[in-house]
Amino acid sequence: MSDLIQPDRGQAATTIHLVTKDGLEAWLKPRSAATRAAIAGQKFKGEAGAHAIIPAEGGDDYAVVAGVAGTNLDSWALARLAETLPGGTYRLAPADPACNVARALIGWALGQYRFDRYRKEAPTEGARILLTAQAKAIAPAIAEAGAITLVRDLVNTPAEDLGPGEIEHEVERLAKLHRATLRVTRGEALEREFPMVHMVGRAAGRSHAPRMIELEWGPADANFAHPRVAIVGKGVCFDSGGLDIKPSSAMLLMKKDMGGAAHAIALARLVMEAGLKVRLHLLIPAVENAVSGNAFRPGDVLRSRAGISVEIGNTDAEGRLILGDALTRASEGVEGVKPDLIIDFATLTGAARVALGPDLPALMTRQDATAQALIDGGIAQDDPVWRLPLHEAYRDYLKSDIADINNSPTSGFAGASVAGLFLDRFVGEGIDWAHFDTFAWRPAAKPGRPKGGDAMGLRAAWAMLQARYAG
Repeated sequence: MSDLIQPDRGQAATTIHLVTKDGLEAWLKPRSAATRAAIAGQKFKGEAGAHAIIPAEGGDDYAVVAGVAGTNLDSWALARLAETLPGGTYRLAPADPACNVARALIGWALGQYRFDRYRKEAPTEGARILLTAQAKAIAPAIAEAGAITLVRDLVNTPAEDLGPGEIEHEVERLAKLHRATLRVTRGEALEREFPMVHMVGRAAGRSHAPRMIELEWGPADANFAHPRVAIVGKGVCFDSGGLDIKPSSAMLLMKKDMGGAAHAIALARLVMEAGLKVRLHLLIPAVENAVSGNAFRPGDVLRSRAGISVEIGNTDAEGRLILGDALTRASEGVEGVKPDLIIDFATLTGAARVALGPDLPALMTRQDATAQALIDGGIAQDDPVWRLPLHEAYRDYLKSDIADINNSPTSGFAGASVAGLFLDRFVGEGIDWAHFDTFAWRPAAKPGRPKGGDAMGLRAAWAMLQARYAG
């Protein structure tokens, strides 16, 4: 996407005029009769997201007039234009000095996203290139658009082509690109060091064998003054439900159950590309929750890295199990230094979707200030999140008669929060921690956001990390 937004150096381009519905009449007054006729003929009223083609001033080429909600453009203000205009180069007409297009650049890029890995037909339109005078905003917009594209591509890829091994290869590629250290634990070592990851994934067999993937990185001037940040992502590449098997209708989207891993990898990429002043620890427990003769069973008691015994109430509540081992490892830190912050992403519960719908990730944190920083980051970047409680009284729902904890209570109440409380048991004492229960999927298209895999909570987390650690 790096060519879709370019600095304006006076290149030949088609002009885009931005108007609000209330400002359309004033904008039309000095225009030619041909322009007014074109506007009337296309029934353009200045509504946000609509546009019309008009004659260009002093030439044979056309121009575009597009409706926006206000002068402070949001991330998606230009996305529909990027989806629908003919291929070519465009520039925004000089506008109100208060008009800030920086956020809208990402929508221009993402409006041209296509997942075409399995399609034969070639695109019918060329690229739409936008020229902007706000040159400093280009690199951040392209970086974030690239990270979101990575999430979409990974989530959209079917499980046969994106198993634990392919997740490992994606992290390995990032490690090589940014000179990071990669550690992958498999086989007997996995069973010994990360027993819950091993138990959840062992039924998938050798072709999709489970593993724990860890990446460690620090900027070129890394030193012990830089705080450690751990990013954890649930990497269930396909979830059949295990022996508590899902109905076929519920399995249709389960290629997206590694959406948390996709978010974590994309956020780590943003951190490394920006050279953020942190020492990064990325952890991806990658498994397939399959059915076979050695699948773990309801009623089994699993060991964990933390030493907490877990009774299995439901094998379809497997994501919290693998995250438990990963969060324990993240809490231990590296070189004796514990993390200043842990962020995890997971497509964890249907309860979060019932409560908040597909657009809003559920956010749970130990500290109010961390929650507010993430909420503020989401508002600033048009990536809203909603906080749910880690209500102390609900810990009773996790009690087991024979083990330290149960992975799936039978009450049916507060499912998202109870899952968050389960994870909280595996995060080290006193460590700042944020948990995103995200859908990672868009069931209906919106401008710049096609139906399919999508990043939800990624930009909110990135905005918070930049605000917290950029200095």
